[in-house]
Amino acid sequence: MPAKIPITDNHMHIDPRARGLAAVKDFQNAGGTHIILVTKPTWTLGITVKKPEDYLPVFDETVEIAAKIREMGVGAFPVLGVHPAEISKLTEYMELGEAAETMKKGLELAAGYVEKGLAVGIKSGRPHYPVPEEVWEASNEIMEHAFSLGRDQDCAVQLHTESVEEPELTDIAERARKTGIKMYRVVKHYAPPLVNVCEKLGVFPGVICSKGAVEKALEEGTRFMMETDYIDDPERPGAVLGPKTIPRRTLKLVEEHGEEPFWTIHKENPEKVYDIEIEL
Repeated sequence: MPAKIPITDNHMHIDPRARGLAAVKDFQNAGGTHIILVTKPTWTLGITVKKPEDYLPVFDETVEIAAKIREMGVGAFPVLGVHPAEISKLTEYMELGEAAETMKKGLELAAGYVEKGLAVGIKSGRPHYPVPEEVWEASNEIMEHAFSLGRDQDCAVQLHTESVEEPELTDIAERARKTGIKMYRVVKHYAPPLVNVCEKLGVFPGVICSKGAVEKALEEGTRFMMETDYIDDPERPGAVLGPKTIPRRTLKLVEEHGEEPFWTIHKENPEKVYDIEIEL
């Protein structure tokens, strides 16, 4: 029997066109209890965005999937937003200014779901690949707009960005701080195990559970969450990491570290960051 502790995946996508709820079943059978469910990028669902309202079907679908996951007895909390790589898609057929405006308005629509209690956070960030200077500037502006919305709603903002070390995290933290958002609401998705650096800056890391990362993070404390970034893409099965990864890794680490650190990682931290209740 798996230990009865909460096991939360901080960043997972579930796609009804792919494995869908079968992936959730894998997570549950391995001992997983709660999922922060993040919207998939529009283009992976075949949506071409022409106006901000084109994001609504993606948001609605994520909220519906979360309801189905809860029916299975797994906690599910939607994080809705606009993938930062969207800017490269939009600028293929609209001006950069219009693209940025469309993305900002999309984020405002996502914030509306938070306001109604249908979602627990917003997703934003900046491109994870090289882009021209003006695109980078526009992306930072969009990300800062997300921080302002997070401040207004007092909700988490999950960030998809370039690979980060301390300098990048410092830049992100400075941009967040000037908007007035509570810093622990700023979640660096796909974070390296830089627990101390993130703590110093106020940012909250979602440590990607690649080999050895959680062990490294634990050396610096328990102020982090764990995530797989499971994409649920039929073209890339098991990418980034499979749905069983976090339950399996957690239960293995419990043997060595005991349950206590994981009550913090899987319950107290997400409860604080997302303002949710993680109940078994």
